[in-house]
Amino acid sequence: MEDFSEFVGLSRPTVSKYFNDPSSVRKKTRDAIEEALKKSGFKPNLFAVNLNRRRSNIIGIIIPNALDPFYMALTRRIETIAAEAGFLAFMLSSDGRLEAEDAAVSTLQSMNVAGAIIAPIGTMRRNSPLHVLARDIPLVYVDAPPEEEASFVGSDNRQSFGLIVDYLCRSGEPPCFFGMPEVNRNAAQRRQVYVEAMETANFSPAVLTVSNDLTWDFERFAFEEASRLFENLNELPTRTIVCANDRLAFGVIAAAWQKGLKVGHGAANDLRVAGHDDHPLSQYACPPITTVAQNYNEIGRLAIGLLLKKLGEVDGAEQGLGRDQILLKSDLMLRASA
Repeated sequence: MEDFSEFVGLSRPTVSKYFNDPSSVRKKTRDAIEEALKKSGFKPNLFAVNLNRRRSNIIGIIIPNALDPFYMALTRRIETIAAEAGFLAFMLSSDGRLEAEDAAVSTLQSMNVAGAIIAPIGTMRRNSPLHVLARDIPLVYVDAPPEEEASFVGSDNRQSFGLIVDYLCRSGEPPCFFGMPEVNRNAAQRRQVYVEAMETANFSPAVLTVSNDLTWDFERFAFEEASRLFENLNELPTRTIVCANDRLAFGVIAAAWQKGLKVGHGAANDLRVAGHDDHPLSQYACPPITTVAQNYNEIGRLAIGLLLKKLGEVDGAEQGLGRDQILLKSDLMLRASA
């Protein structure tokens, strides 16, 4: 910045003022700086600039898997709205590992981020880096809340599982439940709301016994566990399976195909398989998966809106952000798998 100021023939405060807000300097000064930028190729160091500010214009995002279409769609929506509000969204992946999540939190702290949107793994650990970060800057959680009182935007699991369980019970055998690894609060919560939905429908819940492997590789996990379960198909409590998420359903359907079992609705089929989330690839599975749809775009819009509200950038009342925890309703997507 010092070198560029000398090159353009202006004081450093004037040049700094231009970079903070080009419209704040006179047109003649602005034209001179922009001409010098073309000649020199100078670009200010965004991260150095933000380190010197009391509050930066960077918003952090931490997700468990950068390749998952759900998180990709969510991040894209957040980035777009953040940019419109004058913020840069910076995304890091924890890769489903607590040590990587801790490292990502440390990176956000070093960048002096204004706030962050987190899809957490595990549960909140006392005095963990994420817990410490929450004391310093506003955080909004998505996908799974780490604790009951945290700011959160996500699906209403009670409503969504009530919807899918009710449909499955009315259209055939009541479902047994294929749970996800205990990698976040969704695992226990979705199992519990399945149990409640079955009891509400006056059926006995049946939770399948699966491995306690703590993995985010849900497709492989479900394929291996379902392959084992299908060795003794007659021991299944029911021939209808509802999975805690669609990625598990992919693995269950693949295991059924390998065992020569037909998945679908009707007497000609051996199994019905349903999921949860409406993963972007669910409609292209074979057969397409009956599921309940999360509104990815709306989750992203509300999450960044709630964070901007906490940063004082938007009026919460005008944006419909009066609550600190927002649970969205899901829609039933009927397809050939169930």
